Amino acid sequence: MSHEGPVSRWRLWLGTMPALLLLLAVIANNSAVLVYSQLSSLGEGWYPGYNRELRHVPERPTCDPAAFDVSPEAPGDEGDLLDGLIDDAAGGTGGAAAPAPEPDLLDELVEEGSLAEGGAPAATPDGGAPTATPDGGAPTATPDGGAPPAAGDALLDDLLDDAGDAPGAEPAQVRSDAAESAALSMAAARKRCEERHAAFASIVTRRTPAVERFRAVEAFVEQVRDFGLNFQRHLLLLLLLFCGAIATGVRGHIALRPARTRTEHRVAETAQLVAHGLLIVSVWSHRQVDEASGVTNPHPELHWIWLVGLTVMVLLNVRHLLAPPPDVEEGGSLGQALLSVPLYCTMGIISGLYFILREGHPAGLSIYLGKLTEFARLYLQVGLYVWIGMLLKRTRLAALTFDVVRPWRLPPELLAFVAVVGAALPTAYSGASGIFVIAVGAVIYDELRRVGARRQLALAATAMSGSLGVVLSPCLLVVIVASLNRQVTTDQLYGWGLKVFLLSTVLFLIASLVNRQGKMSLARPADAIPAMGRALLPILPYALVAAVVLLFYGLVLDATVDENYAAVILPVVLLAMLIYDRRAVRRAEPAQDHPGFAASVQQATTETSHHIGALLMLMGLSICLGGIIERADLMSVFPQTFGSVWTTMGLLVVVLVIIGMIMDPYGAVILVSATIAEVAYRNGIDPVHFWMVVLVAFELGYLTPPVALNQLLTRQVVGEPEVRLAFAEQGSFWNRHERILLPVTVMGAALVIVAFGPLLFGY
Repeated sequence: MSHEGPVSRWRLWLGTMPALLLLLAVIANNSAVLVYSQLSSLGEGWYPGYNRELRHVPERPTCDPAAFDVSPEAPGDEGDLLDGLIDDAAGGTGGAAAPAPEPDLLDELVEEGSLAEGGAPAATPDGGAPTATPDGGAPTATPDGGAPPAAGDALLDDLLDDAGDAPGAEPAQVRSDAAESAALSMAAARKRCEERHAAFASIVTRRTPAVERFRAVEAFVEQVRDFGLNFQRHLLLLLLLFCGAIATGVRGHIALRPARTRTEHRVAETAQLVAHGLLIVSVWSHRQVDEASGVTNPHPELHWIWLVGLTVMVLLNVRHLLAPPPDVEEGGSLGQALLSVPLYCTMGIISGLYFILREGHPAGLSIYLGKLTEFARLYLQVGLYVWIGMLLKRTRLAALTFDVVRPWRLPPELLAFVAVVGAALPTAYSGASGIFVIAVGAVIYDELRRVGARRQLALAATAMSGSLGVVLSPCLLVVIVASLNRQVTTDQLYGWGLKVFLLSTVLFLIASLVNRQGKMSLARPADAIPAMGRALLPILPYALVAAVVLLFYGLVLDATVDENYAAVILPVVLLAMLIYDRRAVRRAEPAQDHPGFAASVQQATTETSHHIGALLMLMGLSICLGGIIERADLMSVFPQTFGSVWTTMGLLVVVLVIIGMIMDPYGAVILVSATIAEVAYRNGIDPVHFWMVVLVAFELGYLTPPVALNQLLTRQVVGEPEVRLAFAEQGSFWNRHERILLPVTVMGAALVIVAFGPLLFGY
C-alpha cells in the first residue's frame, strides 16, 4: 500500500507528466485513426474518385500511340506491313526502322495473335528458351527435329493458320488476312494506350491545388496514425514500466495485506527484488535467443525498454531495503510477512523458477510476458479506464447523482443495491469488474458512507460494484471470449448475459431486503419526486457537456461509445466535465480555495499512475502463471470424459472459481480457452452455457478469500485506515464479515443456478 504524506512539487511532476503524456498519446493515436477514416470518406465525397485516382501523384504512361500506327503508306501494301510485323515480332532488322511498341502492349499483341489461339509461346524477354505451352507441356519441336520456332515465326504461323484454314486458300489471300488480323490487334493496343493517356490527362486536370492541399492534410494524419499503430507496443511498455516504477516507489502493489512491520517490509521488498531480477535475467536471455536464432526481431528495442524499466525497479527495491519508511513498526512474524508479498511477485517467482529449473529455458518468462504487448490496445484501454475513474472522482457528478436518490430516504441496504445495479452498465464498458473497482470504487464507497451505510456494507457494495455488468453488452471480455472460441458469438453471449444479470440483480435485491437492519420505510412519492426534480437540475449541465462531446464524435468522427472507442471518448468527456465542474464550484463557493482544472488533472493522474502500475504488473505476471499451467499440462491429470454432465459441471465450477481467485480476467480467459473449454465441449456442455458459467465463476473467485482480488482492489482505492475501522465494527457474525459474506452469498447462489439450472432442462 502507498504511504500517504506530503509530496514535493517535483515528485508530483515526476509522477504525473510522463503518465499524462502517454495517456494523451493513446487518445491521440486512436483519434487519428478516426480522423483518417473520416478524411478518406470526406475526400471521396468532395472529389469523386479521390481514393482510387487522386490521392497519389499519377505516373505518365510510357507507351506511344504512334508506335501502333498500322495504316499502310500505300493502298494494297499489306505485304510490307506483314513483313514489318514479322521483323518486329522475330527481332529482325530488315525494313525501315519504326518506333517499337511498348513491351507490355506488344505482349498483349502477341498473346492475342498466338497464345490466345493456342500457338507456341514466345521466347523469354532475355532471349532464353521459350516457356511451356499453356497446357503445361514443353515447347514442341519442328517436324524435322529442329528447334522450336522463334516467337515471330510462331506468330506468323498462327496468323497463316488462321488465314489458311479454308481449303485451297491462295498465298496472297493468306497474307492479306494475316495483315488484317495484325492491323486489328495493333489498333486495339493503340486504343488502350490512348485510353491510358486520356486517363492520365483527366487525373492531372482534376488534381487541383485544393485536392493537393487536402491530400497533404490527410497524409499528415496518416503518418500520425501509422506512427501510433507501429509503436503501440512501445506505448504500453513505457506506461507499464513507468507506472510500475511509481507503484514500486510508493509501495502500492497489490498484496493480501499491507506491510506494516520492519520484517514485513524487508520480506516484501526482497521478494520484489528477486522477481525483478528473474525478469531481467529472462529478458536478457530472450534477447540472446533472438540474436542466435538469426530471425530478425522487428522491435529489438523492446528488450532494452524492459531492461531499463526493471533496473529502475531493482534500484528502488534496494533503496527501500536500506531506508525503510519512518513510520514502520518493529517486529513482525514471517508468516504475516509472506502475506505482504505483492501477488505479481509470487507469480513471477513461481513462473521464473519453473522455466529455469524445470525447463532450463530462462527466456520463457520474458516470452510469455511479451504476450502482454501482443494485446497492447486492450491493456492500454485498461490504463484509460483507470484514468477515467480518477477524473470522475475529482468531479461532483457522483455526489450529485446520489442526491437524486437521497430524497427517497432508502435504507442503506437498498441504497447499496441501487449503487451496485447502477454500476453494471459502466462496468460493461470498462470490460472487467476489477478495472471498474479501481476506477470508481472510491466514489461509491464515499457516497454510501455519506448516506449512513455501515463500513462493512459499503466495502461489500464497492467490491461487488463491477460484478453484475461483465455479462452485458458491450463488455470487452465477452468480445475476447467470442474471438477465441468459434463455438460462440457475441450476440449469443450478450443475450444470455442479460438473463444472468437479471438473475443476479434479483438475488442481490433479496439479500438486501433480508439483510436490512432497520424498518423498510421510504419517503412519500409526493415529497420525494419534487425533491428528485430539483436534484436533477445541477446534473443537466454535465449531461449537456457530455452530449456535446458525444455528438462531436458521433457526427464528425462517426464513433460511438462502444467496446472499440469508449476508452478513447470517455476521457475526453470527463475532461470536459471537469472543466465545467471546477468553474461551477468556484462560482458557487468563491470564498473557499478549490483546486483548479490543472491541479485536479495532476492529482487524478498521480493517483492513476500507481494504480495502473499495480494492475498491469499483476495482469502481465498472471499471463506468465497461466503459461506454466498450460505448459505443465495440469489438465491432463483430469479425465477427458466423465460419466455424467453433472459431475463435469461440478468439477469445472470448482476449477474456474480457483482460477478466478488467482488470475486477472483477460489472462484467465486465454487460459480457459486453451485448456478447459475443450473438456466442457467434449462432455456435452453447451458452449454458451459453459462461458456464462465461466464469467460468473470468475466473479465469484474475485470476491472469495484467500485472494479475493476485488476485495484487495477495494482496499487499494478506499485506503487502509477505512478497512481497519471496518474490521473494528461490532455486531453479529454476519455484520462483522459482511464485506465477504454478502458478495459471496449473492454470486455463489447465482453461480449454482447458472451452472446447474439449465441442466435440469437439458440445455
